[in-house]
Amino acid sequence: MTKEKNNKPSKELPLGFVDRQEKELLVRDFIISNIKEIMIKYGFQYLETPSFEYSDSIGKFLPDKDRPDEGVFSFKDENKWMSLRYDLTAPLARYVAKNYLEIPKPFKRYQLGTVWRNEKPGPGRFREFLQFDADFVGTKSLQADAELCVMISEILEKCGLTKSEYVIKISSRKITEELFKKININENQQKLTTLRALDKIDRLGWSGVKELLGAGRKDKSGDYTKGANLKSKDIKVIEETLKKKSPDTEDLVEIFKIFKNYNFNNFEFDPSVIRGLEYYTGAIFEVNLKFDVTNNRGQVIQFGSIGGGGRYDNLVNNFGNFDAPATGISIGLDRLVYALMQKKEFKVKQSKPVVICVFDKNSMKEYINVQLILRKAGISTEIYPGESKLKKQMEYANKIKSPAVILYGEDEIKSGKPTLRNLRNGKEQSIKINELANEIKKII
Repeated sequence: MTKEKNNKPSKELPLGFVDRQEKELLVRDFIISNIKEIMIKYGFQYLETPSFEYSDSIGKFLPDKDRPDEGVFSFKDENKWMSLRYDLTAPLARYVAKNYLEIPKPFKRYQLGTVWRNEKPGPGRFREFLQFDADFVGTKSLQADAELCVMISEILEKCGLTKSEYVIKISSRKITEELFKKININENQQKLTTLRALDKIDRLGWSGVKELLGAGRKDKSGDYTKGANLKSKDIKVIEETLKKKSPDTEDLVEIFKIFKNYNFNNFEFDPSVIRGLEYYTGAIFEVNLKFDVTNNRGQVIQFGSIGGGGRYDNLVNNFGNFDAPATGISIGLDRLVYALMQKKEFKVKQSKPVVICVFDKNSMKEYINVQLILRKAGISTEIYPGESKLKKQMEYANKIKSPAVILYGEDEIKSGKPTLRNLRNGKEQSIKINELANEIKKII
């Protein structure tokens, strides 16, 4: 007989995905609560769209293949391809088109949701992450663009950052459009390849980007990326343009005037800010953190961008003839949480239950009575959920960082006085049941 193979499932996660533990999630909840508070103050409506959209609706430029698998996770349903959303902007455009007659114009919405990217993962680059978006749809007013930058700054400061620890970098897609005319780039695919190359300036530096603007580039892993095949003289013109120190486009001049009215000055003009997506049409912004963090390899690095956005006046028109100019901003919440947890110590309250130890299953009625009294007093409490002896129960309580255990054996039940053991200092005291809650509150 041949021995059957032991085909057990892997305990490892797919690359680009991560388990998140309680402290990180509680910090994330704190940030989300601050975001919601500011969104209400600024008059934005809360919206949720589904995780899946039809693939041709999500705004991702898919290749001409049997399976649309570049950049998105997809499957075929009833002869039509569906994809997990790549961002929250394209679903918003679809929502606006679908509900165009019912929604107010301008329409101000914010959304918190998970997005998925079928891309090569790397340090700090995940295939699944939580994103926050805020958008104005149905207005050409540059007041909207300016207010998004002011609003994001208020969120960051409410979460604990100082003005010296972040900056909003601003440019305009009008700069690159003028540049394309100047160097005679007319073909859309070449424009897109150029934009995606320029969007990597922060990560690769100009030397790496020049390779992508030219013939192409091979990274350390051996993966090769095709270039935009621009001439060296055109690459030089691009570099000179994107190193300018002051803006000359009308939209940016107007936005900077509005910033002055807000007394907002925590921004920088940076024409090298590109934002690789093709749908931007005007002002673009990037939110950068300026402090150092330690990455997964133990290296100290500058954290850099946690999000950005810009004006996209034509995206809703993909769904029909709609007058819906728009502008929006996105923040990668998981990246922001990671950076903030390195920057400061969050005193989030991780509520750990008091554990009632089980001496005799026949005494369960008495244990439940104590549990109900403590829970009614607002104290997190659990009866030990296993079937182990007292030593194992104490190990469990210590493992979950319980503040205290309640020992309620035969003698304690007869006297009506459980023993409360403080697991932080090891002290024990015998206490009447009706005084137990008050004593526990002194510990927790």
